[in-house]
Amino acid sequence: MTMDDLPAALAIERTCFPADAWSEGMLRGELSDQPRTRHYVVALVGGEIVGYAGLAAAGDQADVQTIAVLPEHRGTGIGGMMLAELLAEAGRRGAHSVFLEVRADNPVARGVYEHFGFEQIGVRRRYYEDGTDAITMVRKLHD
Repeated sequence: MTMDDLPAALAIERTCFPADAWSEGMLRGELSDQPRTRHYVVALVGGEIVGYAGLAAAGDQADVQTIAVLPEHRGTGIGGMMLAELLAEAGRRGAHSVFLEVRADNPVARGVYEHFGFEQIGVRRRYYEDGTDAITMVRKLHD
């Protein structure tokens, strides 16, 4: 993902996370840390950006920062492909563990993460702007 992809990513962000959308400044900050501590990718369908995802990595830990796919493209494997790329990048960077937060009221996303080997490790109460809890999850990459 590059700065040129920012308008499309912002539109996806606002569509997917209307109550908790990242600002343009937040996304710019994430992209400006590439490749040092960040790795962001986009998903294309017919030349159109329909999703994006990002990873933060430092030392032996990494965090899935975000995964967003336009509603009309969900259930097609796009989110899983982006997650697989983030996990591969975390491995390339030497991470031993990958962490993430997912909304407690999003069982579909939780199912995807569990399919990829993530396990619940905790709950962050009222983490999201609307008061919804976040489920914290981890996946070990290396022993």
